[in-house]
Amino acid sequence: MTQKTWTAVDDYIEAKLVPADSVLEGALAASEEAGLPSIAVSSTQGRLLMILAQATRAKRILEIGTLGAYSTTWLARALPRDGKLITLEADPKHAEVARKNLKHAGFGELAEVRLGKALETLPKLASEGHRPFDMIFIDANKNDYPGYLEWAIKLSRPGTLIVADNVIRDGRVADAGDSDPNVQGVRRMYEIAAAEPGLKATAIQTVGSRGYDGLFIAVVDGDN
Repeated sequence: MTQKTWTAVDDYIEAKLVPADSVLEGALAASEEAGLPSIAVSSTQGRLLMILAQATRAKRILEIGTLGAYSTTWLARALPRDGKLITLEADPKHAEVARKNLKHAGFGELAEVRLGKALETLPKLASEGHRPFDMIFIDANKNDYPGYLEWAIKLSRPGTLIVADNVIRDGRVADAGDSDPNVQGVRRMYEIAAAEPGLKATAIQTVGSRGYDGLFIAVVDGDN
């Protein structure tokens, strides 16, 4: 199998199951025009996030890593009118683009973009006394995934779904000797998940238009 085949299959699935969407396409176009890196989730992965949020009947969603708010928009579409989404972004330029895209998508009030490094923003979020989140999506600096997961658990309740992207790293995650900080960060996240008695977790390998990678999926099932 080759990248060409993976992309062709993604294109087929998208054509059959993910209708063309001017709002989402506009978000990608605005992000590209602003010079943001082309690292958003694929349309099929975005649809998956929306389905997972709907399946868990999430009313409160936390996203760590906003970029241009493409995945944010997918998640926001799953929320009821009285729902709330908070997304954390470290880069001021990315946050500005994201806010514009969310406003254009009609989620300017429902989705809040918070600027700042997530490991600094998350403690502030906890101190504000928010109700636990129903779903948390992690897609930011991979080296900080261990800290993100620890805070995700703290901000959860029994039944909260936690999803993290880019956790296979082209298969390099299986190599303990790989010195890449991103690989080591993901490996430490796995170790935390394995040692956490109140977390049931797995990971799936994926191939597609974004290459060979995968998703970490966990549910909180005990006291934090």
